[in-house]
Amino acid sequence: MSSRYDVLYQPVKLGELTLRNRLLFPGHGTGLSVDNTPDDAHIAYLATRARGGVALVVTEIAQIEQRAVYSGQALRIVSDKQIPGYRRLADAIHAEDSHVLVQIFHPGREMHKQPDGRQPVAWAPSEVPTDANHVMPKPMTVVEIAQTIEQFATAASRLQRAGIDGVEIVGTHGFLPSQFLNPATNSRTDQYGGDFDNRMRFLREVIAGIRSATASPFVVGLRICADEGHEQGLEISTSTRACAALDADGQLDYFSVTSGTVADHGGALGMIPPMGGDHPDIAAQARTIRQQVTVPVIATGRINQMAAAAEMVSRGDADLIGMVRANICDPEITNKTHEGRIEDVRVCIGCNQACIGHRHSGAGVSCIQNPVAGRELVYANPTPAPSSRRLLVAGGGPAGMKAASVAAARGHDVVLYERSARLGGQAVLAERLPGRAEFGGLISNLVHEMTTAGVNVVRNTEVDRNLVENELPDVVVIATGGMPYKPTLPGQEDAHIVDAWSVLRGEANVGSRVVVADWACDWIGLGIAEMLARDGCSVRLTVNGHMAGEQLHAYTRDRWVGELHKLGVEIIPYAKLYGADGQSVYCQHLSSQQPIVLEDVDTLVTALGHIGDRDLQTQLYGLATKVHAIGDCLAPRSAEEAILEGLELALTI
Repeated sequence: MSSRYDVLYQPVKLGELTLRNRLLFPGHGTGLSVDNTPDDAHIAYLATRARGGVALVVTEIAQIEQRAVYSGQALRIVSDKQIPGYRRLADAIHAEDSHVLVQIFHPGREMHKQPDGRQPVAWAPSEVPTDANHVMPKPMTVVEIAQTIEQFATAASRLQRAGIDGVEIVGTHGFLPSQFLNPATNSRTDQYGGDFDNRMRFLREVIAGIRSATASPFVVGLRICADEGHEQGLEISTSTRACAALDADGQLDYFSVTSGTVADHGGALGMIPPMGGDHPDIAAQARTIRQQVTVPVIATGRINQMAAAAEMVSRGDADLIGMVRANICDPEITNKTHEGRIEDVRVCIGCNQACIGHRHSGAGVSCIQNPVAGRELVYANPTPAPSSRRLLVAGGGPAGMKAASVAAARGHDVVLYERSARLGGQAVLAERLPGRAEFGGLISNLVHEMTTAGVNVVRNTEVDRNLVENELPDVVVIATGGMPYKPTLPGQEDAHIVDAWSVLRGEANVGSRVVVADWACDWIGLGIAEMLARDGCSVRLTVNGHMAGEQLHAYTRDRWVGELHKLGVEIIPYAKLYGADGQSVYCQHLSSQQPIVLEDVDTLVTALGHIGDRDLQTQLYGLATKVHAIGDCLAPRSAEEAILEGLELALTI
């Protein structure tokens, strides 16, 4: 029977390489390599997505120059000693009837600190600084340009010797090829700067060098941003013209189109668009380029629904669709869709918390909904339970639902009790924050997992000791969550103080002049401030940290801070809440210890973190039944830790 998704499962050719479908797992940082070379965990992570059905896997950036470090954790291809690691990767992907390309990469001016901590000597076409990384590069000499071109070619040759199917030249996000192409970053007056053809020269010579160093059927593609999303970035008119010219040269097998830049905080939001806000129209951007070229075009960027992917291919926006976060969240999304099991797909919610968030914090890639991601060697193949046991799970938040679904899938008899009418715990509140509606998808996905696994769910029932003693389970899992932390504040009896939860539930009577006191430096303070500002309140956000959203990934934080700026919210960092009275809120500066007095305040909204709900743990002390606590009732954190702990516990029972 035909379906709307059939168009995604038609073969397509990249050069002489035939792919069995139109879906790929694009390049992205993982933090899983060892010594900058593919190793067991990295290979298992990528091979799992190939096994899940994608026809093509593209690795993260492989840096071609030992000194040109964008990320100390990223791959490199600078020595023959690295060839065996790439050969193992190629073999693993080919064993899954898929193909693999490696991104070859030079950051140009976008260098971070060197591994030994010193500031880098970054080089670029011209001496133009980058705002995001605060680097002033040195202009490259013609000799250095020639050396870099040779390094691209040598890297490609090594990769072909390793059995890799081809390379993708990274010309995106303000990196070196883009810096040559962009007139705002290339002010050279020699053969590599000036008019369009001269600015194209570097990229053309890189492509020619790779072709000379490799043999057919090696695939060579270019990843390029249609629009880098800021005033000094590459614009779609230039990128489209460049693609058309390179297509006419006949040396490239495909173009991979995306958006955004690392050179600018606002432009960076287009690279891995977070939940909420406006996203680049990647469909329109890819279509613009596809209309000017003859080789296949790949579109990548915030495509997390297979329906959207199918529509883009059917409409002619692109020939292939790259889905990074969707495949991290559910590595079987391609197979499930092809088999007509679209309802079983675990849908990405775009939170950026454990994927790019982990990557930028120095940890390996994962997913808050799929904590197996990046941990495939540990958790990917759960075994059936040795014997079925009766589990009682108290709490229907993320921790409880994950523990229940995994335990039931392993063969246990599981009943989950939820005290309220709705499952989801704090995720129910999280989805009410501005721009966070997609967070509700986490609840839907976990509920579906429980239903599929056969968990018996009982709502509107609070677990106590009597219930446990009557049910006589073999194991009790306590996942009762947390509650707002409400310390006693000097003067609070005269002040109008409400907590963030009551605001989100619509239970608080908030005045027109508001101070939001944010201790957690996470989503809640930012979201409450935006919500109240959009309701017409005058809002000041005091932050017990260096900046608002300090605990969030940069793309999520920067989008939100930008929204608050547009709404006129005053953000006051380094401010620890001290007290309040009828008209004022009193804070203390974290560094100077001096008072910060905020006057003319109607309402103080507190977002001071959470404490664990440990009442059931106290009740069950001394019970012969085995009792475990997970999630916020163990220690208040986030949905990521709650779901991971639910998985880990369920795999041990």
